[in-house]
Amino acid sequence: MWRIRRTLRMMSQGVPSPLVYRAYRHGERIAIVDPRGTYSYKDLLDSSSLVASKLLENGEDLSESRIAFSIPPGFPWAAVQWGVWRAGGVAVPLPLNAPSRELEYLVDDCGASTLIYDVHTTPIMASIAKARGIHALSCDQLFSSRSAESRKMQKEITADRRAMILYTSGTTSLPKGVVTTHANIAAQIGSLVEAWEWSSDDRVLLCLPLHHVHGIVNVVACALWTGASCFMLPRFDATAVWQCIADGAVNLLMAVPTVYAKLIAVWEAASRERQAQLSLACTKLRLMVSGSAALPVSTLQRWKEISGHTLLERYGMTEIGMALSNPLHGERVPGTVGRPLPGVEVRLMGESGTPVAAGQAGEIEVRGPGVFLEYWGKANVTSAAFRDGWFHTGDTAIVENGLYRILGRTSIDILKTGGHKVSALEIEEALREHPAIAECAVVGIPDEEWGERVAAALVLKSRDSLDLSSLRNWARNSLATHKLPSRLVVLDALPRNAVGKVIKSSLVPLFQNAGANDSVP
Repeated sequence: MWRIRRTLRMMSQGVPSPLVYRAYRHGERIAIVDPRGTYSYKDLLDSSSLVASKLLENGEDLSESRIAFSIPPGFPWAAVQWGVWRAGGVAVPLPLNAPSRELEYLVDDCGASTLIYDVHTTPIMASIAKARGIHALSCDQLFSSRSAESRKMQKEITADRRAMILYTSGTTSLPKGVVTTHANIAAQIGSLVEAWEWSSDDRVLLCLPLHHVHGIVNVVACALWTGASCFMLPRFDATAVWQCIADGAVNLLMAVPTVYAKLIAVWEAASRERQAQLSLACTKLRLMVSGSAALPVSTLQRWKEISGHTLLERYGMTEIGMALSNPLHGERVPGTVGRPLPGVEVRLMGESGTPVAAGQAGEIEVRGPGVFLEYWGKANVTSAAFRDGWFHTGDTAIVENGLYRILGRTSIDILKTGGHKVSALEIEEALREHPAIAECAVVGIPDEEWGERVAAALVLKSRDSLDLSSLRNWARNSLATHKLPSRLVVLDALPRNAVGKVIKSSLVPLFQNAGANDSVP
C-alpha cells in the first residue's frame, strides 16, 4: 500500500485525479477496446480533456457539481467519467434501462446540474432534463466536434474532494447516494492491485453494468490504473463473453454468480468440439473472480470442471469497495470470502456493540481509507452507519480457520438478485400503487442462479384477482427488470406481530413450496 500512500500525499499537494495523472505514463498503450474500436491512453486523455472543456465552458472548476450520465459501457463512458473529474465535478453514473421514475429520483436526489446521454438513452434523459431545466449534453455534442478549445485539464484536486456518487438500496424505501472521494477510490484500487497482482500486461473483460462498484472499480479502474487493457461489452451476452475468451483477447474475468451460471448453460449446449475449445481457452486466463452475491458451491464446482479455475470469491459493497478476498495464490475454500484485503480492517461485532467471541457470528464492520465519505444529503443516516470510525455493513459472518464466511444480511429487507442489491421496501412501495393490491410484503427466496428471487406476498382488495404475469407487466413502468417479483402468493392477511409489523420470516416458507405460489423461471 506504500504506492497508494505516496499517491495520496501527492494529491494532498494538488496533484490531479490519480487515474488521470497515471495515464500520462501509458501513452499509446491500449486502454479500451469496445465495438466501436480500439483506444489508447492518449485517446482517453484527449477525449476527457474535450469533455472537461465542454463542461467548464468559461469556468475554471465545477466545484463538485454533480454530473449525471447514462451511457452504455464503452470508451465514451470512461471519457465522460474522466472529463467530469478533470473539470472538478462529481461523477454520477446512472443505471441503463431503469424506469423514468427511478431515474428522476436519482437525478433529483443528487441535485445534478448536467445530464449526459447517448443515442440509446436520449428520449428519457432529454425529457428529464427538460422538465427540470437542467443542462443536457449528448455524446455527439461532446465528441463529434473538436472545434472547441480542448485545454490540458489538470485541476488541482485534493484527495478529500468528492469524486463519485453511486446509488445503493438501504433499509429505507429509496436508494441512498454513496459518496466516495478521490482518496477513497485510489485506496480501493490500490488494495485490489496489490492483492490480485494487476499489471500492464493484463487484459480484462467487462461484462458488468457501470453503475456499481464491481464494474467501475474492480474492473475498469484497476485496469486503467495499471496501464492494462479493458475490453468492454455494451451489455452482457454469454456467447460474446465466451467468444472473447476463445479468441484469447483477455486474461482476467470478473463477474457475478448469475453470469457464470449463464456461461455454464451456453457451454453445456455447445458441441463437444466447441466445449473442448472453450475449456482450453479458459486455462490461459490467469484469474477469474466472482462477487456481488453468494456463489453457490455447485456453480463453483461445475465451473472448475469446465474451466479448470477455482473462482476467487471476495466480499465488498458500494460503501467500502472490497474488504475480504480469497487468495490469488493458495487454497480458495468454497463458501468463504477469505481474509481482509491490504489496508482494510475488519471485525465482527455483536448486538451489544462488543466484539464477538471466536467462532461466533457477528455483524461485519469495516474501517480503512477506502470506506466512503457519506450518504449524499443524509447526515443523520451517515452518522448512524458508523461506530467510532467503523462502518456497519449490515451483513452477518463467522470466522472459521481464519476465513470469513458470510451468513446473510442483518436486515431481511435487503435482497441480492443477479448481482444487484435492492430494497424490498422500495418494491413494496411501487406494488402498493396497483389498484388491486391492499397490502404487500416482499422477501428474498434463496436461488442458485440468481442468489435470491424477489418474492411478493399480496393481500388483494375485495373480489379482485391478480396473477404474476399481469403484475410483472404492470410493474415494469415503475421497477427495473431485476426488481420485478418472480414469485407470488396471495393471502387473506399478512402475518403481523403485536405492534402490527409484518413477520417476514413467516413468509419465506410459503414460497419455498413450489406448489403454493405462482412463479416464473
